Amino acid sequence: MPLELDYEVAGLGDDAVDYLAAWDLQRRVHEAVVAGTRPDTVLLLEHPPVFTAGKRTDAHERPADPGGADVIDVDRGGKITFHGPGQLVGYPIVTLPDHVKVVDYVRRVEEALIAVCADFGVTTARVPGRSGVWLQADHRGPERKVAAIGIRVSRGVTMHGFALNCDVDLGWYDRFVPCGIADAGVTSLSGELGHDVTVADVLPSVRRHLSAYLSWHPYTATPDYDARPEPGRGPRIELVRPGA
Repeated sequence: MPLELDYEVAGLGDDAVDYLAAWDLQRRVHEAVVAGTRPDTVLLLEHPPVFTAGKRTDAHERPADPGGADVIDVDRGGKITFHGPGQLVGYPIVTLPDHVKVVDYVRRVEEALIAVCADFGVTTARVPGRSGVWLQADHRGPERKVAAIGIRVSRGVTMHGFALNCDVDLGWYDRFVPCGIADAGVTSLSGELGHDVTVADVLPSVRRHLSAYLSWHPYTATPDYDARPEPGRGPRIELVRPGA
């Protein structure tokens, strides 16, 4: 049976959650999960427009004109990305079993999002060397990312998570180089399908597939696309020593 995760919809649409408020909420939930007073939890929400810069972000990768959005330094690994309306953000705050390595956890989240995209008729996969979920290069353009992933693990419990572009305004991505990758694009489910796919539309699929892949059972991975190097290191992961 899939793992019984506690899903909390923290705020969508007009109730989108300020990034710093959501970060505080993550920390409170993380403390409770670590203490064993709360079950593994997935926070689902939208943010108002905001750029978040991971620990590997270089100065030139920050937006010269952020369009009125905040640029916030965060404690996950990786580089800079964007969050905003029309993008489902998920923060799984879950205890990693002893036999599950951090990279396996990241791959399971990616696999869940690949399955979500497939539910809507969009074929995606991983690009080895680059985190997230991608569409293959075709007549419409180069490889393009539809979902980003960046995590932190502290005391065996995960934080941060994923962002799935549903009907987000892709114009925001013209203001910076997403994740420091200049030779690929960014897309959304709506942009690929030619009709609106909203955050509300994808919620049931996200819940179903996350619960399945985070049940820690063996699974058959989607075949990867060709490997491509990502600037710096690989997936946006930050590990913290016990007690940190």
